Parts: sequence; structure tokens; C-alpha cells
Amino acid sequence: MERLPRKALKEVAMFRWLIAGIAVFSSATIVFAAAPSPEDTGVMTITARYVKTPPAGIDDPAWQRFAPVQVPVAGRLEMADIKEIVATRALYTDNELYFLLSWADPTRSVNKESWQFDGEKWVHLKGDEDRVALLFEIDRINQFSSKSCAVVCHSPADLSRSQWKLATRTPAEKGDLWHWKAARSAPYRHADDGWLTVAGNPSGSYRETGRRNDAGAGGDVKNETPDGSRPIYMQDPARKPSAPGFLLLEEAVPITDYSIFKTGDAIPYRLPVKPGGSRFDVKAESRHDGSRWTVMLQRKLNTGQEDDVVFDARKRFSFAIAVFDDTGADHSKTTRSLVLVFKR
Repeated sequence: MERLPRKALKEVAMFRWLIAGIAVFSSATIVFAAAPSPEDTGVMTITARYVKTPPAGIDDPAWQRFAPVQVPVAGRLEMADIKEIVATRALYTDNELYFLLSWADPTRSVNKESWQFDGEKWVHLKGDEDRVALLFEIDRINQFSSKSCAVVCHSPADLSRSQWKLATRTPAEKGDLWHWKAARSAPYRHADDGWLTVAGNPSGSYRETGRRNDAGAGGDVKNETPDGSRPIYMQDPARKPSAPGFLLLEEAVPITDYSIFKTGDAIPYRLPVKPGGSRFDVKAESRHDGSRWTVMLQRKLNTGQEDDVVFDARKRFSFAIAVFDDTGADHSKTTRSLVLVFKR
């Protein structure tokens, strides 16, 4: 789908980079008192409530027992007038932590530059994907509790976007990054689990930032021929798609005859790879109802992995949330720092 012009986006208030804290790159809540005004400042407390029975999904009645926390988000620079609210809830059991996040978005963006045949050649459609990301501390990140993602999203207004980096400032600091992506992780019902350290990854698309993938399989591959002129894979005609509208790498087969395609035919450009290992720790359920996204995330309190934060119900955890609207760059961020606490 084509993205609306920036002016229209402002009018609809579509861009929003939630970050529980102040700005991460890439919320949780529970039964509270009255939600604070978006103009209020200071730390917002997100209280995860204990339940004996884990929620079965987005529509589980357990979520309705507790009022959502209305987390305010706002844009920056040219998007500074964009203000939004993310309704957040959190629950936990003896072994798992659950978040329910909901925010307004009139369009379900999952295109991610899909291929389309125009009758003569293959072209990329415009569009990216919707996303939500959460960042927690594994090892203390200096000033993260008070400034949130501002200390890891190094993007001062006087620097061009090409110079922005998501990273910690020292190797002793370490973050746990959950990144749900509407086109690339949602088909496998998970959020890509990674971690954050200093910038300088020696290889890969994140080499200029501090983002690292958790151990295990996952991510996606680009569906293109070596010269980048057309797709190389299509859905295996002998298999029913397990995620209609998407093309999973495990269900893809090489295209041997391009004459079968007609004008207007489309094929996904980014093919999700079946996740596994620590990278598959964060499970997800999502739904777009035509006007807003609702995403449920869940993860074990303690995965036993060094690249994951250990949630101890006796402690407090500073964290940040970010929401992207059909983009991986422009965003809005929370205007408040966030802290997660647990309560029985």
C-alpha cells in the first residue's frame, strides 16, 4: 500500500515511536488508578499484575480486569506536533510475563517493498511495515532509568539520520531488545529477540549500531535475483500457505517460469525465516481491526540465556517502548520514562 504524504500523516497522527522511557530505537501495564495526562512529566509506573492462569490471547477476559495505562508518545523534529496514546497492560504468572499494547493506526502496513509485475518488468511497491519495540536493561545502562532511550538512541537534532545510532556507550552496559514486525515476525507469531551493546558490529546490516541478534535462527532474507531485478522465489504451489499474504522461506520454491505471471501479480520481497533458539523467546499475537493495532507479547521471566533480562518480581525494571507506522526510521517516542513493577 502506498504511504500517505507527510502532511496527511500529521493530520492523522500516524507516526509514533513508542519508547518506554524516552527514546529507544526500536509497554506494559496493569490495573491502575487514573491515567496521567500526556502533558505530565516524570516516571510512569507500569504495574504487572499476578494471575494464576495465563491469558489465552488478546481477547482473554483477564486483561479486562485491569485498566490500561495510557502512555503518551510524541514525535520529534518535523513530527514534533504528532501526539498519540498507547494503551498498555501487563500480567505475569509464576513463569511468564505478558504485555498487551494497543495504539491507533488506520492502516495495516505489511508491504515491506513487495514485488509487483507491471506487465514488462518487476518493480518494488512503496511501503514498509508497522512495528513495536521494547527495550529493557540486562546490565545497567547509565541514565536509562531517567532518560530512557535518549541515552541509547544517539540522535541529536543537529546530526543527520545517517549518523544516528542505537547503541550503549560502554561494553559494560547491555540491553534486551524485543522487536515485533508486522511483515517479518508476525507470520511466525513472535517478536525478534535481540540485545544491545556498543556500536561496531563487524558484519551484517546492524554493523553501524549496537544491535545484535540473540542466538538462534530467525530474521528474513531478500527475495531477489543476484542482479536485483526480480524475485527469485514464489509460494510452493504444492503447499497451502501457513501465513496467507506472506511468503515464508520454508514454503518458497525457485521461480523457473516467469511467463506464468500477469500484470498486477505481487510477491513478497522479504521472506521470514523460521525462528529458533533464544531469538524465538518472545512469542506474539497480533490483530489489526481496521483502526488500531493490538499486540500481545509474552516471554519467560527467566529464559536462562545471557542475552535476555531476568525478570525478578521483587525488583523494578526501567524500560522503553517504540511504535513505528509503516517505517523503520521516523517515529514518535514516549514523553515519560517507564518503570515496570510486579504486584500480587
